[in-house]
Amino acid sequence: MSDLVLLSKLANVGVITINNPPVNALSPGVPEGIVEGVATFNADPEVTAIVIIGGGRTFISGADIKEFGKITSGQKSDIGLADKIDLIEQSAKPVVMAIHGQALGGGLEVAMGGHYRVMDPAAKVGQPEVKLGIIPGAAGTQRLPRLAGVAKAMEMCWQGDPISAAEALQHGIVDAVSNGDLLTFAVEFAQGKPVRRVSDLPVAAADPAVSSAARAAAAKRARGLMAAQKAIDAVEAATRMTFAEGVAYERQLFEECLFDEQSKSMIHIFFGEREVAKIPFLAKDTPVLPIKSAAVIGAGTMGGGIAMNYLNAGIPVRLRETSQASLDRGVATITKNYAASVAKGRFTQAWMDSRLALLTPQLTWEGFDTADIIVEAVFENMALKKTIFAELDGIAKADCILATNTSTLDIDEIASATKRPHMVVGHHFFSPANVMRLLEIVRGKDTAPEVLATSMALAKTLRKVGVLVGNCFGFVGNRMFGPYRRVAEQLVIEGADPMAVDKALYDWGMAMGPLAVGDLAGLDVGWRIRQERGEVGSAPIEDALCEMGRYGQKTGAGWYKYDEKRNPAIDPVVTALIEQHRTGHREISAQEIIDRCVGALIDEGKKILEEGIALRPVDIDIIYVNGYGFPAHRGGPMWYGQVGR
Repeated sequence: MSDLVLLSKLANVGVITINNPPVNALSPGVPEGIVEGVATFNADPEVTAIVIIGGGRTFISGADIKEFGKITSGQKSDIGLADKIDLIEQSAKPVVMAIHGQALGGGLEVAMGGHYRVMDPAAKVGQPEVKLGIIPGAAGTQRLPRLAGVAKAMEMCWQGDPISAAEALQHGIVDAVSNGDLLTFAVEFAQGKPVRRVSDLPVAAADPAVSSAARAAAAKRARGLMAAQKAIDAVEAATRMTFAEGVAYERQLFEECLFDEQSKSMIHIFFGEREVAKIPFLAKDTPVLPIKSAAVIGAGTMGGGIAMNYLNAGIPVRLRETSQASLDRGVATITKNYAASVAKGRFTQAWMDSRLALLTPQLTWEGFDTADIIVEAVFENMALKKTIFAELDGIAKADCILATNTSTLDIDEIASATKRPHMVVGHHFFSPANVMRLLEIVRGKDTAPEVLATSMALAKTLRKVGVLVGNCFGFVGNRMFGPYRRVAEQLVIEGADPMAVDKALYDWGMAMGPLAVGDLAGLDVGWRIRQERGEVGSAPIEDALCEMGRYGQKTGAGWYKYDEKRNPAIDPVVTALIEQHRTGHREISAQEIIDRCVGALIDEGKKILEEGIALRPVDIDIIYVNGYGFPAHRGGPMWYGQVGR
């Protein structure tokens, strides 16, 4: 028996403990060890039932994703997990799966191979394979509808989001939720239970309305993602095929997804999010400063969102504004955001109240001298930021990190206003800051290693994807976004309709088209930057729109005119303005729009790499997928530039 799987007995119950830390992934040897353990206990006359449980912090996090690469490279023909699960299910003695932490992907598929499932109340289960561009490949799409019903199984397989123990119990995925020690509960639960194989359970007859609703929802939320629709196909097959036929069909669809570029791109992003956390020039023993309290300057959209990140992590926050009206608006927005989450069932009222209790709104610098980190989130103006940092220099304690949320400005110039440039760093959050996962961590020429190490660790605490970048105008994300949007405007000047430009890139997979993004963010933001940098005229139509007071959605008009629900429509005023700048009226295809706009991202990304502003191509990909709505199934701009063009 491998050390990856441990056997023991409690009274008349055989206990199989998975021992593959840190997350008990189904690496080679783990499934084999479980099967061997089941066989051992079946041959033991003293054992009447079997419990399978995870050691450490979780049950089984899922398959070892590196194994998928071995299949696509030809090193393996199959992981063989489905066959191992079948052997578990064929046990002559009842098998109870005891789930704590999480049972995701292959972990849930293994759990469904047991005859019963019990669950810790804090645990979660799910089939997140779609987030890697694949579908469950070890009979997950066939067993899940037999437990949860077709509609819930489709939802779980195409969305990929985990569900709670309470929801899993409600839908029949688990049989009981423990009310104490999980192993003790599972052993007691196993007593006297008959064998009940999931593969033998019936599936409700096909309901076209259920499938149609799932397909429509997936087409909207998982736009362009092949695996989402294939997952629905596989679950639907369970309603019209035998279990064996359904498993074979699932396998066919799984391989179609696995060998497609979408899956390869999404697996690249999966590993990329782990790669960007590794900073080659930071020693592993670099000290990480404790962050037990925070202060935020500015209670506007960004400042309030940033404060919520710290509150969510249980870190007390002092939130400063210069007027009571601004402070009240900021606190009201934070409260409203939390209340909306409570209404949707994401948080409890008690949790919301506990977060708000950590917030101290104020108009003074009181308590800023004890903060471990101070984040400045005021208007994007260099003079204002330098004034604030100079004042902070006389207030903050010596080991306090001074972070700026600037999206474009020179970190070193901001740091020059202090006598401690080594403690200054850029923490560029993305709007809405309490939702978006990306955090660009901008290093200045003097930023201390421990400040960078702390910032990377803090990103994880705040549940962000932290990416370290160098100091230049716009850093990585916004520097690349400038040329992208300028090319979009140039296409309009050459003859493309604005909505055609936005539609081509939206249909290709971007979260929004580039012109619509400008309207959402505010055209005046870029206009002010061009004025400061002496670049007025580089975006002539947008400059003219701003001169007309058309800043985008916030003024009800920008590239488009917006109704009260912010739905865009073509405005004759803009059409006339465009005609004044037109150089031609040629037909411009959607493919040309995509090639030129995405090409602008790629070309600027290459310059950023050459200058050392980004450490690796994957850093740029992670920034664009997590911060700019670049489709994960295309792998990020630098990946797409290699494999997709």
